[in-house]
Formats: sequence, C-alpha cells, structure tokens
Amino acid sequence: MDMKTVKCPCSDGSKKYTDCCGRYLDGGETAPTAEALMRSRYTAYTFGREDYLLATWHNSTRPALLDLESGPKSKWLGLELKRYERLDSDRAVVEFVARYKINGRAHRLHEVSRFVREAQRWLYVNGDII
Repeated sequence: MDMKTVKCPCSDGSKKYTDCCGRYLDGGETAPTAEALMRSRYTAYTFGREDYLLATWHNSTRPALLDLESGPKSKWLGLELKRYERLDSDRAVVEFVARYKINGRAHRLHEVSRFVREAQRWLYVNGDII
C-alpha cells in the first residue's frame, strides 16, 4: 500500500495520511494537541499500529499489550469529533464517536477521553464509554 496516496482515516477523506496522522505515526513528530493525538490514535487502530497506541498511552494506565492481532478483526468506518476541551495547559478532554464493524455487524464507540501533557507530549490516560 502506497501511504503517500492513502486518505487519512481520521478525516473526512480530504487529507492524505502522510500530511495528517502519518506525521505522528511514521514521521517522528509529536501530536501538538490532545485532539490531534486522539485522531492519530484512531488512525493507529485502523492500521493495527499497537506500537504507536502503547507509546502514546500514559504509563499509569497503559496495558502491557493490546494484542490487536488476536480476536475478531475490526473494520473502522469513521470518526466524528463531538467535543475538544482544553482544561488547562496540560490536561484536555476529547469526546468522539468511532464507527466500526466486527464480523459484518456495525458498532459505535462513544467515548469521553482524558489526555495529559508531560514533557511536551500529549498522552492518552483513559476514557468513559457513553
């Protein structure tokens, strides 16, 4: 797959992966906001990038592994940002809905996620599923 032509899964299809989340997943840049991190983490789920997901998960809540390869495969269908709120310079909340299918059955993940910034890097802490 030529990643230079792939549309970024986090957007409405108007941005190329390399110009959007690819900068964070493959390019070594850190996401400048919690919203950008949340979008890049969604993209990482769509591509099965467990390495990126674990690297951007706060160490206080990070699992040892995700093992995305085992179990039923998810087909991610779209992301809708509901709310982005910067609580202070180092804490933020992002509410989103992610749509996906497992074994042909449609699902929605509606979550309010919490993020912190440490050493100039945003990290996912945890979230509440609605």
